[in-house]
Amino acid sequence: MYNELLPPLIKALLEPKRYPHPAQHIQLVTTHISWLLIAGEFVYKIKKPVTLPFLDYGTLEKRLACCEAELRLNQRYAPDIYLEVVAITGTPENPKVKGEGTPLEFAVKMRRFDEAGRLDHVCARGELQPRHVSDLAEAIVNFHCDAAKATVITRYGSPDKVIEPALENFNELYALVSDNECLTKLNALHSWTRAEFERLTPNFSVRKAKGQVRECHGDLHLGNIVLIDGQVRLFDCIEFNEDFRWIDVVSDIAFTYIDLLDHRQPALAGWFLNEWLGRSGDFDAMPVLRFYAVYRALVRAKVAAIRAGQKHDDTSDVQGYITLAEQIILLPKPKLIITHGLAGCGKTTAAANLLLNDNGACTIHLRSDVERKRLFGLTATAKSNSPLGGGIYVQEAHQLTYRRLYDLTEGLLNAGWSVIVDAAFLKHAERADFHALATKTGTKFHILAPQASLEQLRLRISDRLKKGHDASEATIDVLEQQLTFIEPLDESERHFLVNDISRGP
Repeated sequence: MYNELLPPLIKALLEPKRYPHPAQHIQLVTTHISWLLIAGEFVYKIKKPVTLPFLDYGTLEKRLACCEAELRLNQRYAPDIYLEVVAITGTPENPKVKGEGTPLEFAVKMRRFDEAGRLDHVCARGELQPRHVSDLAEAIVNFHCDAAKATVITRYGSPDKVIEPALENFNELYALVSDNECLTKLNALHSWTRAEFERLTPNFSVRKAKGQVRECHGDLHLGNIVLIDGQVRLFDCIEFNEDFRWIDVVSDIAFTYIDLLDHRQPALAGWFLNEWLGRSGDFDAMPVLRFYAVYRALVRAKVAAIRAGQKHDDTSDVQGYITLAEQIILLPKPKLIITHGLAGCGKTTAAANLLLNDNGACTIHLRSDVERKRLFGLTATAKSNSPLGGGIYVQEAHQLTYRRLYDLTEGLLNAGWSVIVDAAFLKHAERADFHALATKTGTKFHILAPQASLEQLRLRISDRLKKGHDASEATIDVLEQQLTFIEPLDESERHFLVNDISRGP
């Protein structure tokens, strides 16, 4: 029997009478580093007395310290799930959870949730929606904003600490992988990783100096995110190794990004990335994201290779993750798409449709309404209370906004990302500037110009204002003003029109 292979303590804890609360049946879940005992409405997580290259649970004192760290770290975003650290007393054959006397072992006590709500399961059922991904992005941004920042003098996030685990990962993979095709791909990825690191070393240093290296989650794949009462919740961060969680915030979200790609959800991967960017404004992350995404994909490849070796399974998962890493660096040539049209014509909806039809998850949506407010220290949906043509909508603010959009677009294109610039672009000169940028960067240029009747425009604007949840503050008066100075597309510009937004350019 499987139970006979368990330590006496864990076998005894399968009996409901060991717990201080009702539990009709105890279910055991085993991982390579923990035992999880599901008892009624609670879960007790006990750390195995193991020592591995990346963790040390070798003594009771160290396991207690890690239990306390797990409780502290996860209570940052899930205090209602992570409840307390409890002692297990008595003898291995006759233990008592939260009993009196000298502790035999310690456990993290958690409130049980429905495993069907884990996002990997939700995704596998085809039920993961953009709104869930938007909530996830917001939860992560809020968490990262409150997370402790690494000081400049610490080792965390310094360039040598960025490349060290990436190269170590390759060494471990080379020892685990024997397939010639995989090895050829690994060699190419190894060379790319070294070259990218050399190119991006200044970026890594600057990001640390700007406070983007923080005490993060460290393991943000879909299996560590759950829907509870319709709300996205993070759980189970890495507590056993500081180097794994004191990382750049973009390394944290890169795991979620590649996991959505691995679940064959490129639309949601792209949506997640854009929702994260829209809320964080961390566009400096984009040049380094692919470096971290490849690293995360190859970490998954290594874990899959270890499991395949232990279970004598096939290596299809290993091959899949290596191919995913390869696809991340072999993306199509970037495109630049600008929108054109009056308030309410559907520019943002059309841009979102393009985004959700990007199978490479490599398109960034810049929205003038959001970036204008960011320039003035406002959140996307905050009200500026600006009068018509005043406040944050004076001509100088308009010019600053388009300058910011231009600079962000140039940086993103140079980093290899396609860009949709969602703004009115009512003037020939504004459109010409971005066309020139496309020429300068060697990028294909397109114009997305949704059409609507004047009646539809007025209806949409009124409806949007009633709902009050949109970044746009355009009113009917703004529309009337736009009608007086719009410069329609000329014949040469119409050549660049995107005709079928369901397929993209």
